[in-house]
Amino acid sequence: MNKKSIIEGLLLVIVLLFSSCTDQLEEKYYNPEKSTQANIPGFFTAILNNDRVRPSYWNVRTFLLMQPAVYSQTAYFTNNSSSYQQADGYTEQYWNNFYSPNSNGSGVLGMYRAMEVAYKSLSDADKATQEIFMQAARVVLFDEASKMVDLWGDIPFSEAGSLENTSAISNAKFDDQKELYTTFIAGLKEAATYFSTTSTNATFSKYDILLSGNVNKWQRYANSMRLRLLMRISNYDENTAKTAVLEMLNNSSTYPLVDGSNNGNYQPASTDILLQPLKTYTDNLNSALTELPSHYAPDYMLNKVMKPANDPRMDVIFDKYGATVNNAFVPNKEYSAMPIDATSAFAENNYMKYAIVDSTTLLQNKSLPGIVITAPEVNFLKAEAFERWGSTADAKTAYETAVKQSVSFYYYLNALNTSGLKVVTKPSDNEINDFVTSRVTYTGTPTEKLAKIWVQKWVHFGWLQSVQAWSEYRRTKYPQLTFPSTGKLSGYETPPTRLIYPSGEKSNNADNYATVQSKDTRTTKIFWDVK
Repeated sequence: MNKKSIIEGLLLVIVLLFSSCTDQLEEKYYNPEKSTQANIPGFFTAILNNDRVRPSYWNVRTFLLMQPAVYSQTAYFTNNSSSYQQADGYTEQYWNNFYSPNSNGSGVLGMYRAMEVAYKSLSDADKATQEIFMQAARVVLFDEASKMVDLWGDIPFSEAGSLENTSAISNAKFDDQKELYTTFIAGLKEAATYFSTTSTNATFSKYDILLSGNVNKWQRYANSMRLRLLMRISNYDENTAKTAVLEMLNNSSTYPLVDGSNNGNYQPASTDILLQPLKTYTDNLNSALTELPSHYAPDYMLNKVMKPANDPRMDVIFDKYGATVNNAFVPNKEYSAMPIDATSAFAENNYMKYAIVDSTTLLQNKSLPGIVITAPEVNFLKAEAFERWGSTADAKTAYETAVKQSVSFYYYLNALNTSGLKVVTKPSDNEINDFVTSRVTYTGTPTEKLAKIWVQKWVHFGWLQSVQAWSEYRRTKYPQLTFPSTGKLSGYETPPTRLIYPSGEKSNNADNYATVQSKDTRTTKIFWDVK
């Protein structure tokens, strides 16, 4: 990463911190205009205030729906010659937003380096009071950096933005992806241990716009992120993953997780790690989804997975849609998704016959939070670990809990909409239990059971968490998707297995890029992708 861009980004963030944030962050949190200098708490709030985490228009429209949602089939995409071609300009923006801030991303790494500079200059006494900010920021940094690795592989990290040692402009090396994962996993364990013994304080609570200073939730967040990353590498280094994961799952009091207390009828608002929209936010995702268009239901998810099981989540994830006949809207009789191989002409002439994304839950819901990690994901991870390395009975319990929680989660999102659109009443516990035990039953061979875990987790992720959906699809090879290849551009007949490095990084950091250039292909696999 070009250090000049980091410096420019940090200069920009000073402006952001002390001017434009005033009308964006709630009064209960950091108000930059009431401070006279950049400080660690202020930088921490800026790290959290990230529209690459929230479902913002730009991130959804230009990154998620154009890359990972296409490559994981969690959203509908137009079947044309360039369906699988990466949009270099947009992916470069995502890349840059990790390193330096702008209106679309918080520049997590650049902001963290600024915190390190400020922290280094403190007295020992002041360091003790500020450590809680540093530990929480590291959790967020490792979370976001792991996504970068999952998308690209080797990335500039250890030398990127290292301003505390020299003010000279130099470029950062690309760190090895395997070594970065080792760093993240170890660092998350250290952070979780720290939060298990520390106490919150009023200042931390004020500046923490993610978890309001709740140190127990920070501990659970760190542990759950570590569980995610350990399971991500479990096919590559099974012994390491197995030992660490079983230690966590067999010692729940030492390693509490974001698991909703293993209750299917849980409360996402109080359990999950969710970044709430700013109080001034009044937009929704209608334009982001309809412009491409991506608002039609994806074929495999609806036609092959949810509809055959009469999945209760269909009522809040999709709308049956319909057509206007004699000035009256006539809804379709059943849920049905447009075939994935439909041509643009077919879609244009027949779109009204097929389901679309639900308006209340997704298209026109200004209250959608940014999803960091949820109890359903954690319990799906637990189910996989138990099935592979423990008791299939424990796996069944975790799987059933996860599916029930996923139903609870999507009805929670639906109920957040206060615009006046119809909110759907959540099915009864008995109805949800019948769905889980009769229609997506945890039966079969170990391989078949694992497939059910992975497919249901993929449904849960959807396009809102399509970065995770694409990562898990590449790791597990489930669902067993097919992608139309007829008529595609040469070299782009199938989705990639990683993103190509941005053009700007190649030119601005040419010497260091040369060390990874041979790996910079669409078909190079991330190190954990070994199946």
